[in-house]
This record gives sequence, C-alpha cells and structure tokens, in this order.
Amino acid sequence: MRRQLFRLSVLLATFCLSGLSAQSAPPSEGGCFSIVVGKDVSTTGFVTMAHNEDDGNPQVVNHHYVPRQTHPPGAMVKLDSALPLEQVPETWAYLWSEIPGLLYSDSYVNEWGVCVCSDACRSREDQPSLDGDGINWWLRRLVAERARSAREGVRLAGQLIERFGYSGSGRTYVICDPQEGWLLAAVQGRHWVAQRVPDDQVALIANTYTIQTIDLTDSLNFLGSADVVSYATERGWYNAASDGPFDFARAYALPEAAGHPSNIGRRWDGVRRIAAQPPAYGDAIPFAVTPARKVDAPMLMAILRSHFEGTPLYAADSLTGCPHSNPTGPICGDDTQTSFVAELRGDMPKEIGLTYWACFSSPCLSCYIPFHFDPEVFPAHYTDAGLAPTIEEYTARTGSKFSIDSASAYWTFTSWRHHMSQRYGAVSASVRDAFGAIEADAGVRHATAVQEALRQWPHDPEGARRRLREFSARVYRDAIGAMVYLTAQP
Repeated sequence: MRRQLFRLSVLLATFCLSGLSAQSAPPSEGGCFSIVVGKDVSTTGFVTMAHNEDDGNPQVVNHHYVPRQTHPPGAMVKLDSALPLEQVPETWAYLWSEIPGLLYSDSYVNEWGVCVCSDACRSREDQPSLDGDGINWWLRRLVAERARSAREGVRLAGQLIERFGYSGSGRTYVICDPQEGWLLAAVQGRHWVAQRVPDDQVALIANTYTIQTIDLTDSLNFLGSADVVSYATERGWYNAASDGPFDFARAYALPEAAGHPSNIGRRWDGVRRIAAQPPAYGDAIPFAVTPARKVDAPMLMAILRSHFEGTPLYAADSLTGCPHSNPTGPICGDDTQTSFVAELRGDMPKEIGLTYWACFSSPCLSCYIPFHFDPEVFPAHYTDAGLAPTIEEYTARTGSKFSIDSASAYWTFTSWRHHMSQRYGAVSASVRDAFGAIEADAGVRHATAVQEALRQWPHDPEGARRRLREFSARVYRDAIGAMVYLTAQP
C-alpha cells in the first residue's frame, strides 16, 4: 500500500493533474485501444474482441457489407504503391468499418468470424527493408478477404510483411476468431512476431508493443520472423549477456512510445478494471491477465468509456467538465471515431452468432448498437457519411445547432458529441443513464432475439435475418429518441 501511495503521489507531482494544468506532461500519444478476451473467460464461451479507433479530427466513418467475390485465373491485386500480388479465386464476405483516406484505421469482421483491427506501436527501426513503399492499407484487408481463421490470418499477414516490407513505423494487429485471439506486432520493414492470447486470460493494448518473452519453437502460441532476435542483436537493441532473456517489446519498441504516460496509463486503467489482481500504477503488466470474473460485452464497453475515473490520473476541463482533453490521454477521447465489441460466437450460423456492437464517436457520449452478419445489415445512413471533410466543413457541421441527421448516423453522433462535450459536466450523468438503460435493455432483448432467430432459421432464414435487422433498428431509434429528449432539457 505504501508503494502504491508513493507512486500515486509521484504522479500528482509530475503531471499536476489539477484541472488541465498538466502542461509539463509530454503531448498525448493518443491512439487506439484494444482488448482480447480468451474463450474460456468470455461469457459467450468464444473469443470476444473490443476496440476504440482513435484518429485526429476531422474524419468520417462508413460501415459496409462486402459480399463474396470471385476472380478469374491470373488476376492480380495492386497493393500499396502499386505492388503486385496474385489474386485468389474467391474472397470472403465481410463487414467493414471504413475511415476514408487513412491507411491504418479500418476494421473488419469476415464471414468466418475473423476480426481484425490495429493499434499504432512505434518501433526503433530506422533502416527498413521495403519493396517500394511497403504494404500498409492492404494488410488487414487481405486478412479479411482470405483468412478462415485468426491463425491463418496471422500467417498470411506475416508472409506479406516478409515479402513486401511493412511501411509504418510499427503496429500491433489484433486478429481474432471464435476460438483464438492473436496480437501480431509488425515492425517497419520485414520483421514481426505474434502471440496467442491464452484461452483463460485477457490481453489489453494501447499504443506500444506488449509481446515480451517469445518462443518461436512453440508454434501453438508464437509465430514470427525467424531472425527477430538476431536482427535485434545486430542493431544493438538486445545483448543476451547483459539483458537476459529476449523481450520483444523492450528490444523493438521506440522508448518514447513505451514510456509515454498515455500508453502506460491507458493499459493500466484497462487492466485494473478487469484483472483478478489489479496492479499498482507503474508495476510491470504481463502480456495477458486473469480476469476477476468472466467477461461480457458491458464490461468491455465500460472500459472503452474510461477516462481514469477514480484515480489521480483523471482530469477534466475546468470550464466544461469534459475529460477528453486530459494530456495523459484517456482510453475514451474526443478523437475516438468509432468503437466496437465483437462477440464471435461459433456455435450458431454466422448470421446470428457474429454480433458487432458498434457505437459512433466517443463511447462515453454514444450508444452501442448490435449488428449481425447480413448483406442488409447497414442501411444507407450507416454507409455514406462521405469522405473526410476539411476542418472548416467539420467545424460548420458540428458547430451549428444540434439536430438529427437522418442521412448519417456518423454525423448525428459526432455532432452530438461536440455539443455534449461543451457542457459535459452538467449532462454526462444524464447521457450515461439514458444510453446505459438502452444498452441494458438491448442486452436482455438481444439474447431473446437470438434465440428466436435460431428457432426461425431452419425454415425461414430470411425472416430470422430480418428479425435481427429490425432489432438493430429499434436500438438505434431508442438512442435517437434519447438524444432528442436530452437535447430538449435545460
């Protein structure tokens, strides 16, 4: 206890977390946050995955369903910087969360339940080997199009990295299916390593590598470049005599990213909310932790909404009461463009078992809506928010009087976030109560809707799909109704 109190007092002294006066802290690392729940500690009995996609404003998010596609013999794919790749005869169907114009921000769930997203993790690499500019946007797209399992997706991504070179400084790709969850750490150039999340544990990642000790002879749990250790030794990032057992994160992560308060703080904040033995701030956190109890979607949503509440890291704007501008960088921020929890159930038809709970804009001011794997899952108001606007266009749309945009879910919730952020301290409790009640009700009714769809499926699959689409639409209408009501309050 003394050690924990000492560390907290150091945090207070270092970051001066009174209001938003922590100007001496480094600029927020910001960025995304992901969680992988092993199947044995998920309430569904299958892997569950959660993610906040953070990108600086202004952006837009479009959600699509892309069907299976066939390709003629000899067809080629033009990858990033026109790199050629042989096309496969058939690519799988998938749900696609698209942020137009960004290379590293899209998320996917394909028809086999393979879900992929990523977190930027800057590396030390400054001498990358690349073909052209290397591969970037296409890496996760190819996993969605071609992988029937998370392990297959990891192997495919690794082959592409070794073949073309990875263009970004570094990144962790989160690749899951109903049975397995993996984190794949890509390093600029041709090096990578991946680790499977144990079935009885939960892995959480902010924006720095978390894979530590590796054993590439244990292919059940690890995959990676054969020379990942020798290359680190060659570059002077690892010395076996002085450093002891090889630690991938220690060797490859850019120290400024590994030690950034936002990356340390966000991961600790998530772990403390879920672990059976929560660590003190500053304690070493393993690759994955054992949860205090089985993990469900509402638990993950609560983590994705966190701003360090109840800790000395919490900070809010003195005028608005909004915690999004905390320089330490909370899990939920003003640049969280979209957030999701993917329940990847493998014991029922994909149209029923794959549930993508998505929310638009910052989760603390938004509502999670369940979507199922269906060609008609996303009506037009989810699919066509357009392209990223200029800052002037963004300011004009969010700065005008708030109103529901019937043509765009994204712009409705983004404008809502902007207006509620201006008086966050006065309205956030009411917003959370309203959306929390909708989500709680949706959770109960969703379980019933799934069972009814399962009974209907053998004789009327289209009716079962329609039932689930109508359920999603009702939750969306409930959220809109709450926004209208809350807007009218003084």
